[in-house]
Amino acid sequence: MTVASHAPTSADGLTTTEAARLLAEHGPNVVAADHRVPLWARVAAQLRDPLIMVLLGAVALTLAIGDHPDAVVIALVIVVNTTVGVVQEVRAESAVAALSRLSAPAARVLRDGEQRKVPSAELVPGDVVALAEGDVVPADARLIESAALLVDESMLTGESLPVAKAVEAERPADGVVQAGTVVLRGRALSVVTATGAASALGRIAALLRPRPEPTPLQRRLAGLGRVLAAVAVGLCAVVFVLGLLRHQPPGEMGVTAISLAVAAVPESLPAVVTLALALGARRMATRHAVVRRLPAVETLGSVTVLATDKTGTLTQGRMVVERLWSPHSAATVTGLGYGPAGELRLDGAADDELKDLLTAAALCNDAALRPPTGEDGEWGALGDPTEAALLTAAGKAGLDYERLRETFPRVAETPFDSARKLMSTVHRAPDGSLLACLKGAPEAVLDPAVLAEPPELLEKTRRAAARLATEGSRVLAVAERRLDHLPEPPEEAEQGLKLLGLTALADPPRSSAAATLAACRRAGITPVLVTGDHPATARALAVRIGLLEPSAGPEAVVNGQALAAGEVTDLTRARVFARTDPRQKLDIVQAWRARDAVTAMTGDGVNDGPALRQADIGVAMGRRGTEVARQAADLVLADDELATVVSAVEEGRRVYDNIRRFLVYGLAGGAAEILVMLAGPLFGLALPLRAGQILWINLLTHGLTGVAMGAEPASPGAMARPPRPPHQHILGSGVWQRVLLLGLVVAAVALGAALWARNGERPWQTVLFLALLAAQLGTVLGLRERLLTRANPFLPAAVLASAALAAAALYLPFLREVLDTAPLSPADLAAPAAAGLAGFAAARLCKQGI
Repeated sequence: MTVASHAPTSADGLTTTEAARLLAEHGPNVVAADHRVPLWARVAAQLRDPLIMVLLGAVALTLAIGDHPDAVVIALVIVVNTTVGVVQEVRAESAVAALSRLSAPAARVLRDGEQRKVPSAELVPGDVVALAEGDVVPADARLIESAALLVDESMLTGESLPVAKAVEAERPADGVVQAGTVVLRGRALSVVTATGAASALGRIAALLRPRPEPTPLQRRLAGLGRVLAAVAVGLCAVVFVLGLLRHQPPGEMGVTAISLAVAAVPESLPAVVTLALALGARRMATRHAVVRRLPAVETLGSVTVLATDKTGTLTQGRMVVERLWSPHSAATVTGLGYGPAGELRLDGAADDELKDLLTAAALCNDAALRPPTGEDGEWGALGDPTEAALLTAAGKAGLDYERLRETFPRVAETPFDSARKLMSTVHRAPDGSLLACLKGAPEAVLDPAVLAEPPELLEKTRRAAARLATEGSRVLAVAERRLDHLPEPPEEAEQGLKLLGLTALADPPRSSAAATLAACRRAGITPVLVTGDHPATARALAVRIGLLEPSAGPEAVVNGQALAAGEVTDLTRARVFARTDPRQKLDIVQAWRARDAVTAMTGDGVNDGPALRQADIGVAMGRRGTEVARQAADLVLADDELATVVSAVEEGRRVYDNIRRFLVYGLAGGAAEILVMLAGPLFGLALPLRAGQILWINLLTHGLTGVAMGAEPASPGAMARPPRPPHQHILGSGVWQRVLLLGLVVAAVALGAALWARNGERPWQTVLFLALLAAQLGTVLGLRERLLTRANPFLPAAVLASAALAAAALYLPFLREVLDTAPLSPADLAAPAAAGLAGFAAARLCKQGI
């Protein structure tokens, strides 16, 4: 889709006929978005979960033997789990689509010899496009006319400072504009050279391949599901054969075997996982984060490396003047953003010198400030962010730039030029004289041909400028001169000037950046800065926010050029990467993943898209993020706050802890039921539990009560421990031992209660049924991290509801007949109550380390 050889290279433009032909040949100027996933595919993805497949098999078996009530119960669990998962995914995708429906830029083109406005999708190679301040560049184009053009390319390059563009530029890259960048100042005519997938934006989007790898949680649960499926099938066979050997009816043993297999599988695990993830996503939504995929919530809890960009993520994304320097004074400028809140804190007494400096900077300036609107309540900038920052600093010094411009009207100007690195203006003073103001790069201004200052002062100023630059600041020198007449040409005013001083500007770090990175380190997460900005700027910011020690050597910051030259063999040793391109960001993420790290990548630009997609978790900024970045991400931060990522990490760890806690509870209960069914006959209990009794216990323990465990609050020390090892089994770190121990305790106390009842000629099977249920309900309360917390009232309420339903199974005639139970006297309830206390005590001993 590059410009054709016959396309115009002047401002003549295309004809409507030519444009239509080229549009048919090259296609629309759009980057293909991800295909929308159909509903059936979402449902199928939910049903492919191994545990759900086991339950589907159980439904088929129960239907085959005519056990329709049990089939309905199991099917209900499947339907609820699938519905919750699909609804959450659709809602999340709709929220991201709403963020993406930003107004697509239209383009002003020359067609048939006249300028007209057309949708940017209809642009073709060869179109002549007019650009003005505030326009989004609709396609890659070569400049053919330009005037003081300044373009923000941060969404493509990651560099915070705007770039001056011109037809006759020193660098070829400064003579072209790229799709998606924003014109901050000036105007231009350009010829479109590439559209759609052939544009810079399209080439980056082409790197956004679907990520086939499952998340850590999905890998762990899939492995567990396969094990449980094998166990369930094996148990079906063992129990069925043992029953036949004891001459039990084949039909009854078939139902019992299936019931026991269902008991062995914590069928509410998918519902617990989905609910825990959905609650996590809901909590994140209240903190201005939109979860695109539910597993992303838990995966954040496993993150070991956080790779973050700089501009707008760790920084404010807005330039501010932080330091002022004059030959006899200096000052620190406080306050953030473009608002006038802040002050000048003087290091010397020459306040007038600094006001003269800011007066000249405000006059030699084309920007303007926009007062707060009702939408965000923040001041905005019109024009070059650097110039807007100078106006803000003038306001903090008590100067009104609008009144200054009225008092000193501009009569001539020489616009900024990337080759000269200077800008000058001439103003009419109230007394009728002329005032020339100049600002520019120190190396261009601190020249004897420009300034009429002694060499000693020029050298002193150069040292001051170098010192400010090493701190990561963009330094501008400002000068002025009184004139008797208007020079012709105006460039003649750029000589013999008086030095007023230096301004040091920077994109300051967010107030939460240092605390956020410190929280990451406490949680065992390695923060890495990846930016397209200058190495000195990246290093200064890294030191300022505590990512690097001030004493760190030059090897601590890796330049993109060194990466391209293959000079860096181990990318995981560096903590700051500067001047990186999209492919190198991808390489950095892949290098960490090759070390078995779970990576999270934050970004907002098109250049971040491939790395966002490749990382285990891609986190895009919602406010200033591009559509490509949001489509590539798993999590979208509507408030652009990195601190929200730390909250998400805590939420992910809460989800994972609750899943492991449920597994201990559910598998221990299943193991206890299996042990009771296998060991009971050894103690003379021929058929310890009926199939209906097993399913009723399962329904009350794994159902409402188990699902309520997914809402348990985060552990107090969740963010003070390192992440789980990526390949650790979900039952690793001693969890399966706790499952066996609790299963033995629950089975032992339940069998003990049954034997006590049988010896006392009480209804032993009903006592066993109630004791097994009570011991599991005691276990669920004992496993709570915070026993008396009010953060999750659903769990104790669910336990009470389960206890009430257990009582209903004994005292309601209908349920008593269906479940084959008998009413118990108050004395008979002593053994089940003791079993519940025993389960609680054992769980309190086992809860540590889950």
